[in-house]
Amino acid sequence: MVEELFVCPDGEFDRVDKILARSFPEISRSLIKRAIESKKVRKKGGLNLLPKSKVYPGEELIIDLSREETVPLNAKNLPLEVLFEDEDLLVINKTSGMVVHPGDGTKDDTLIHALLHYCPDELCPIGAPERPGIVHRLDKETSGVMVVAKSEKAYYSLVEQFSQRRTEKEYYALVSGVLPSSVGQIEQPIGRHPKNRVKMAVVSNGKPALTDWKVISRFSEPFSLAQVRIHTGRTHQIRVHFSFLGYPLAGDVNYGAKKNEAFSRVMLHARCLKFNHPVCSKKLTFSADLPNDFKAGLNFLSVK
Repeated sequence: MVEELFVCPDGEFDRVDKILARSFPEISRSLIKRAIESKKVRKKGGLNLLPKSKVYPGEELIIDLSREETVPLNAKNLPLEVLFEDEDLLVINKTSGMVVHPGDGTKDDTLIHALLHYCPDELCPIGAPERPGIVHRLDKETSGVMVVAKSEKAYYSLVEQFSQRRTEKEYYALVSGVLPSSVGQIEQPIGRHPKNRVKMAVVSNGKPALTDWKVISRFSEPFSLAQVRIHTGRTHQIRVHFSFLGYPLAGDVNYGAKKNEAFSRVMLHARCLKFNHPVCSKKLTFSADLPNDFKAGLNFLSVK
């Protein structure tokens, strides 16, 4: 059994099976239901839950959602840019095209495989077996700053900071069209798409989601480069919110962008991440410059 701490998201009072399904979209609902019925989901303190049990925002659960059959993880010598490291945590600049951890459809060449080669036996083992040390994620095509836990104290502290929205996350996003104002805010709930379960969408019964943007450049093609801050961490949040406004991210055909050979991937980069060190509580700030593929896409455009 591999257990991990899960903090119920803010703004939700709902059945535990529904909350876990929304929080772990890569895990099937049937597996989540089996885990709950097998007493692998309980309140911190010992009370086992049923699928229909309701839990409160901020409530702490101990969960084990590991698959019955797991593929052994083997270290692989893959490119890895390390921005910072100490005995408690590791900060990296993830490349576009790299999946964070193994899951349905992806078994090899993930960030986890690279980390196991870089720091064998140092990642915090508390999380599920296919994602040791992982406290947050970036989409496959999103590049940029990520933090990984090496110690148990770091794992619990970082999970809490992300769930309680005490981290600061800043992205660069190239969106289709010219944004109508220099600054703006999107506050729309996000949940599973009602017809396409692989996608997310703005839905009335979704989780609260808040996104701010500031225009950096406008291009005549037309596109806009925006500095984006998210105050929540919903799956595909930036992609869904800008698509909802009618300005899908360049290269993001799954959310409405037109195909364009100038963009080799979804044009989203996690530029900056701020959080408190889990041991000394010092405020840490890490940033990563735009990668070459993102810069190449911008070079196709003409400043308006």
